[in-house]
Amino acid sequence: MVIDKQGYDELIMYLTEHLSLFEKPGEVRPGAPTVMALIEDDIAEQIINLCMQHEDLSVDDRSLIMREVDGIVYDLQEVLSGVINQPVTIEQHAFIDEFAGLVKNLFDSAVS
Repeated sequence: MVIDKQGYDELIMYLTEHLSLFEKPGEVRPGAPTVMALIEDDIAEQIINLCMQHEDLSVDDRSLIMREVDGIVYDLQEVLSGVINQPVTIEQHAFIDEFAGLVKNLFDSAVS
């Protein structure tokens, strides 16, 4: 649906262009979630929004979306393996929020 498309390749390229955000220390708010927890929460929220906006999605389509989302989260886990258990910095938080929105946009385009 999306992981085998050019848009996903561009999204991964966008991630690699911003890896420096995850390589340097930054300001962490008290009680900040880990990088992985934020990724999971943000992407889950975006996919819930996607499914609510596209009520006509079949069960098969929703299952395919979930399988691909699992693959996307796995890819992120691999790329960010060195920092996934660290508290997210303010800059990383902003990037992850934006990245999750871009993931939703890929699925929006695919199901429209």
